[in-house]
Order: sequence, then C-alpha cells, then structure tokens
Amino acid sequence: MNIQKSGIILYTIKYSECVNFYENTLQLPKLFETDELTCFDFGHSYLMVELDNDFKGEINERITTCLRFNVENVKEMADKLIAKDIEVNYQEYEWGTIAKFSDPDGNLCALKDSETFDKQIENFKIRK
Repeated sequence: MNIQKSGIILYTIKYSECVNFYENTLQLPKLFETDELTCFDFGHSYLMVELDNDFKGEINERITTCLRFNVENVKEMADKLIAKDIEVNYQEYEWGTIAKFSDPDGNLCALKDSETFDKQIENFKIRK
C-alpha cells in the first residue's frame, strides 16, 4: 500500500471540549475544520477530532479511534483488501471517498483519498 499520509481520527461526544484541549492546551496547529470535525497537525501525521454522531449511549461498545491511511486511489486499495477476504465498507461523499475496515483485533481503520484531504487543508489556509 502506498500511504501518502496517515492520521488518527478521535471520535468524541465532547467535541467542543476536545477541540479546545488539542488547540489551546496542547497548542496543535489547526489544518482545517468543519462544523463537526477539526483536523490538527500531528507531527508527520494528523489528528482529526470528530463529533461521534453514532453514539447511542452504549459507552462500552463505542469506537473512539480510527487509524486513517490517505492513498491516491481508495477504490483500488479497497478492492485489494476485498480480494484478501477483508470486509470493506466503501463510501463516497461530496467531501471525499473513504473505505472502512477492521484489523484482526477489531480496531477500525480507514482509507481516504489524498486529493480531497489536501484540498480541505488548502481551502482552510486560504480562508485564514
């Protein structure tokens, strides 16, 4: 897999408090933001703090992190995983393409298209 950038997604129910913590307490530089996610520079990676819209009150079953791998072609990489008998949830949105899958221990992983991610960062820099 040709990983172009990697990141960690932190799903949170205390979105504003977490954004404040990473931005003001830890002073991580902000790469971009939307209404429900904020992406910070995290060394040679990124930390994306995202509102957990799927939380239904079952704390012990809640997934709070996702290892993200930005790649050039999500569909191609997803098809390679499927060919290796890995279950993949491929999704296309106006903000980009992702493919979610789990590692053998059940940890959530995702592929993201590099092109739209890079555009999100550039658009944020222009607005600043």
